[in-house]
Amino acid sequence: MTDATKTATGIPADAAMDQGALEPLGRPGLHHWRQAEISDTTLDERGSVFFAAVEMTRMPMILADPRQEDCPIAFANNAFLDLTGYEEEEVVGRNCRFLQGAGTDPASVRQLREAIQERRPTALEILNYRRDGTPFWNAIFMGPVFDRKGDLIFFFASQLDVSKRRESEQSLRQAQKMEAIGQLTAGLAHDFNNLLHIIDGSLERLKAKRHDDRTFQRFHEAAMVATERGTKLTRQLLAFARRTRLEPKGVSLTNLVNSFSELLSTSVGDKAELHLSLQQRLPMVKVDVNHLEMALLNVVVNARDASPGGGAITVTTRAIHLNCDAAARHLEPGDYVLLCVSDEGVGMPPHVRARATEPFFTTKGPQHGTGLGLAMVHGFVQQSGGRLEIESEPGRGTTVRMIFPRHIPEDEADGAGPIGYQPRAVEETARVPLILVVDDGREIADMAREALAETGYRVAVAHSAEDAIRAFDEAAAAGDAFDLVFSDVLMPGGANGLVLAEQVRNRAPATPVILTTGYNDEMSIDGPQAIALEVLGKPYKRTELIDRVQAGLRQGARTGPLRETSDFGHAEA
Repeated sequence: MTDATKTATGIPADAAMDQGALEPLGRPGLHHWRQAEISDTTLDERGSVFFAAVEMTRMPMILADPRQEDCPIAFANNAFLDLTGYEEEEVVGRNCRFLQGAGTDPASVRQLREAIQERRPTALEILNYRRDGTPFWNAIFMGPVFDRKGDLIFFFASQLDVSKRRESEQSLRQAQKMEAIGQLTAGLAHDFNNLLHIIDGSLERLKAKRHDDRTFQRFHEAAMVATERGTKLTRQLLAFARRTRLEPKGVSLTNLVNSFSELLSTSVGDKAELHLSLQQRLPMVKVDVNHLEMALLNVVVNARDASPGGGAITVTTRAIHLNCDAAARHLEPGDYVLLCVSDEGVGMPPHVRARATEPFFTTKGPQHGTGLGLAMVHGFVQQSGGRLEIESEPGRGTTVRMIFPRHIPEDEADGAGPIGYQPRAVEETARVPLILVVDDGREIADMAREALAETGYRVAVAHSAEDAIRAFDEAAAAGDAFDLVFSDVLMPGGANGLVLAEQVRNRAPATPVILTTGYNDEMSIDGPQAIALEVLGKPYKRTELIDRVQAGLRQGARTGPLRETSDFGHAEA
């Protein structure tokens, strides 16, 4: 036994292996360790070496206190503040849900919630939002911290901005799209030539048979059908060509394959026969539809290329349940949906099958592929919480299985947040805060007004920045000034929410302004801003709005200079 082994003081945590974070090499997760010798459960000794190290590290870190209601943040280091754009007083005492937004996956939120409830560690990558509304991909490891008695005292969470890595993966997906389009070109050209021939021939016959109603109708219908099919093919091709971020949503794989069958048939061409074996009333999965279509197309094209002698290519969907065999597949036991592509082609020897999902590995010639196809399919399936399996033998064909977890829609019941959040009641003895809601969409403004009014606030509504400024000035002159402004960013005609925020700051610097927008990815804010902005992305839940408003009322507006980040900032990957 080495000296290093003798001095180890941790014990394995009572939890399954980490399966949340993306493993680029496809490896299973790792066991985490639980420290057993924590004697000081306070955060008072801020001058200790431990706190100095935590404050100096570029790795964002927080501690949350499960002993308090709603498990609020008790400590956040400088790297976390650099990452999110918040000040310490704006995050301490709040549940970390304020980082969530319109694009945050509810399944990831549920994974964090269940880990807290079960007092176990977990790791995952989740889409979060900074204070100014810009999104970033956050790789989180969260684990429980116990005292010597075994009582839970904190949850520790380290974070890592992996947006750049995600962007690199997006670039690879774009290259895969281009490869898929290139492979489709010949088949699509053949299909479009046939469609144009039908349309041209029908128009010619329509001119000659314009007095023969029955013949006229027949050729008219043939031209319409050909036009509709061409339109559908063009739409699907454009869906592959455009650059989009991963946007998962609930979908039936059977319905998706049915809607996609014409393009699959075009891809197979005359080389093989396409067969569909699709289970009806299939449970839903949560995936990005465009990327799944792209993945399926790549697998089908591979099956076609591997079948020079013809044969059947079969696409199958069905529901499966994993029990004792789940661990062998590095999945949790439960319900899954299978999307399978089988061919009767040449198959792969073991050494080729072992490298099939490696980027840029291909057995095709230099003019027939880049080797990105299966690598990106593997990454997409894994990123969607599933598993890719390849079974193949030389001369006996290949079977590619994409296994996705069943999607259970998040409960959208009003009044409860992602982890049981309940809005704080407005104190009856104090002056009830007055809030100005500004949105050119009357229905959206009314929903925000209703949510805030039901919580106990007084609410006024304006539908333009000009009306909002007028109402703001009138309320201040009457001695009943607005305590917070909640405004949309984009409002057609006249000033937008950014101008309104600047006007409010000039009139009343201490009045907090919260902006909302449906364009979080671009954030429609050009260049650096002179003031720090807090942005809530659309669509937002009622509880998210109330949480942001209540935090804004407690903290007030930023009136001093913005915090200075370190020379190195937070860590990125």
